[in-house]
Amino acid sequence: MRKVLLSMAAVFLAAPAFAGEFNKVLSAGDKAPDFAGLQAVAPNGEQTSLTLSDVKDDVVVVVFLSNLCPVVKAVEDRLNELTAEYKDKGVRVIGVCTNIQKGNTLADVKTRLDDPGDGKINYVYAHDDAGQSMGKAYGAVVTPSCFVLDKDRKIAYLGAVDDNQMKEDKVSKHFLKDAIDAVLAGKTPEVTETRATGCGIPYGK
Repeated sequence: MRKVLLSMAAVFLAAPAFAGEFNKVLSAGDKAPDFAGLQAVAPNGEQTSLTLSDVKDDVVVVVFLSNLCPVVKAVEDRLNELTAEYKDKGVRVIGVCTNIQKGNTLADVKTRLDDPGDGKINYVYAHDDAGQSMGKAYGAVVTPSCFVLDKDRKIAYLGAVDDNQMKEDKVSKHFLKDAIDAVLAGKTPEVTETRATGCGIPYGK
């Protein structure tokens, strides 16, 4: 079975969308681009495969990451805390490494979970395919870039984790957390899009 999962190519079916204020591909209210056969590693180190339609949680949080980005490292504890806080509330956090540079292969993703180094990751960590299809479909240009998907898998929020990703003690606006709380309450987030800031994602051809 594992061989079958490893051989599955990730498939991304982007629904028609309109660019947002900052994201040039998607905006709040758009149907989230689908994904299938996305190779991933669970927090326990087990390799698995993710398909969006198989995720039954009420809210899905997709965060595009990079193993070596200092901004990602700065928000890792916040993502861990968020995952722990909402794991029993119908929220699934999925990190996706879409960087093609050295240190960001699927093997590196697995190593990152096997040997935490900077701290244990408690959310599933996936790897984009060789063509970076998922990153492109979601219009992610930097890491970290966050997307909150509601029960209908429409995008409720896209953008930054908060208003000071490098210095947690200076944060005054918790965009990602506030968006999750709003969606769980059946409401539209007060802020639906912010500018994602961080390390640029190098896309190949």
